[in-house]
Amino acid sequence: MPWSITIGTIAGTAIRIHLTFLLFLVWIGVGQAMAGGAAAGWSAVLFVSLLFGCVVLHEFGHIAAARRYGIRTPEVTLYPIGGVANLERLPDKPSQELVVALAGPAVNVVIAIVLVVGLGATLDADDLARLQEPGQERLAARLLVANVFLAVFNMIPAFPMDGGRVLRALLAMRMGPVKATRIAATIGQALAVALGFAGFFGNPILIFIAIFVYMAAGAEDEAVAFRSATAGTTVADAMVTTYASLPLTATVADAVDCLLRTTQEEFPVVDGWGRPAGIVTRPDLIAALRDKGERASVIDVMAPPSDPLRDGEPLARALEALQKSGRMALPVVEPEGRLVGMLTHANVAEMMMIRAARPDFQFRRSG
Repeated sequence: MPWSITIGTIAGTAIRIHLTFLLFLVWIGVGQAMAGGAAAGWSAVLFVSLLFGCVVLHEFGHIAAARRYGIRTPEVTLYPIGGVANLERLPDKPSQELVVALAGPAVNVVIAIVLVVGLGATLDADDLARLQEPGQERLAARLLVANVFLAVFNMIPAFPMDGGRVLRALLAMRMGPVKATRIAATIGQALAVALGFAGFFGNPILIFIAIFVYMAAGAEDEAVAFRSATAGTTVADAMVTTYASLPLTATVADAVDCLLRTTQEEFPVVDGWGRPAGIVTRPDLIAALRDKGERASVIDVMAPPSDPLRDGEPLARALEALQKSGRMALPVVEPEGRLVGMLTHANVAEMMMIRAARPDFQFRRSG
């Protein structure tokens, strides 16, 4: 995650802090110190740090529940608006998602009980007003109120917050995941607008939470729709099979000729057995033409090939590899390693448009 640093690892999950969280911590400390002195500033920093420790435990509630279903969590990142656990995939069944979603708020409830039983804290309504006041004399009570607030706030059905995921899981038990996600995302975005509006008359952090919820709900709705549309679809169904490639003996002039004759921006370089040996990109080709001349060999220009995709692997997994590579296209090979196609963002988008127009359309495999 950009702009974040790792502060430790617990049970295989890296705990990362976004730099904006550190700035938020400094802002809280300095603001309270200016209002009530150095002691007040350090007290505020201590409270916020303990509060976000509870947020980490909240996220590890999700992580522990997800691991019951074989779902790993590479990292959890702390932001000023809360924590985000990066699950490697969504639970397979609505009942599993329900358990994972409820596990986080359940941790906050357990923390609140521990504070009451172990430290003798009381849930006084006046403590809610003291949440932002300096002083450690009622620290346990303030943490108690904060954890109750976290449990209740996270159960608001604003997808993809915990309450929204509970709503989607319940809806998915009666309808398909795509329709359930669309309904939950629509409700979540509507609540995000209301939350943002409330933020203008109260806590401005609500505005940032609203923006996150609105954008995340739309993104996950699209992701679920894509996974549904590509279910059972392989790379062979979406790859480009008509493309220009270059032999190892090609020159920059040969590559420029291909560039002018096609709409490709990346050209695979293949060896005598038809296996990908490298990739020549449009920017590198233009730079080589300027700096090395047209007689230069493509061997001196090409970049090492990325791990090629297999024509029979699931399209959804291949698209993740394409996005991580940062390239416009990746080579596709058959089991023997011979180049048989190219997977491009543009061709996948065209396939998705076809699926949207005709969900029952059957793609023909080439070869």
